[in-house]
Amino acid sequence: MAAAVEAANSAPVLHDSVWDTDVEDNRSRTVATDAQIKTVEGVGARVLPAYLALVSGILCIAWSAIFVRWTDIPGPASAFYRMLIPAVALLPTFYFDRGGQRLNGRMLWIIALGGLFFALDLALYNSSILKTSAANATLLGNNTPIVVGLVSWLMLGRRPRRAFWLGLLMAIAGTLVILRADLGKHGQLGLGDLMALGAGACFAVYLLATERVRTTTGTLAFLRLAMISSTVALFLINMVLGISLRVPHGRTVWAIVGLGLVSQLGGYLALTYALGHLPATITSITMLTQVPLTALMAALLLGEALTLPQIVGGVLVLIGVGLAHREKHPEEEVNV
Repeated sequence: MAAAVEAANSAPVLHDSVWDTDVEDNRSRTVATDAQIKTVEGVGARVLPAYLALVSGILCIAWSAIFVRWTDIPGPASAFYRMLIPAVALLPTFYFDRGGQRLNGRMLWIIALGGLFFALDLALYNSSILKTSAANATLLGNNTPIVVGLVSWLMLGRRPRRAFWLGLLMAIAGTLVILRADLGKHGQLGLGDLMALGAGACFAVYLLATERVRTTTGTLAFLRLAMISSTVALFLINMVLGISLRVPHGRTVWAIVGLGLVSQLGGYLALTYALGHLPATITSITMLTQVPLTALMAALLLGEALTLPQIVGGVLVLIGVGLAHREKHPEEEVNV
């Protein structure tokens, strides 16, 4: 009897203990769920501005070919102003870097060398837009990941993955479709198309030359120095070629201001922010949308109707570059 009473008295204590444990478990789950919700909300709050910046950057860059067409000056001259304007705009940021990491002579020479090839890239690209369609120049000028992969393999011993080779074949096939169409139209290989391919190659050399410097230098410091060195190089290029830097009239003024502030400064700053908060697997594909966007804008604003070979070749090039671009950082490889 005593044992029964003792068991009866102890039962509620056991029940209360189990009940308290269940309550604590429920509270823990609720706290964990709330924490997860807050984490998701926090990530969403950070990702949304990044996506908006990515879209803004793509739109800014897509305008570059249109602005070049609206200028009435040679390609190297418009390229000079495209770099001069943001270089001047970024000069005040020098004061934000004071007391930071100092660049040694080797780094400065590498940045200067990269600036030279970036200057050649812009001079060739802007000239190609004036000699071929904006769609062709943009498509062929964005073969940079292909060139980077080949040079890295041949000179640096970095073996590309299987997807790269498939992308290379598709990009080459698309390029040949576009070039063959131009060959049939003009009876000779288009100089503008060759200039666009050369621009992509120069941009690839710029990336390889400055790869290590970019990882140890702040974004603003690197952009500022690269733009200044590119501006100096473009000035010398124009002088050697005997190209006048005189701006003829109002439309050209507004076009080069758009090139400098919208396509170069606004576009690259927006992309730098966006790609620091988004995975490269998403951005690498999204970045390629600036190519068909430029083609669409050229059709609407410049009256450049897209032909079937351009569409077929463009799709092949985009797929090929997308495959070669996988798992890379597209803000470092976008060209135009």
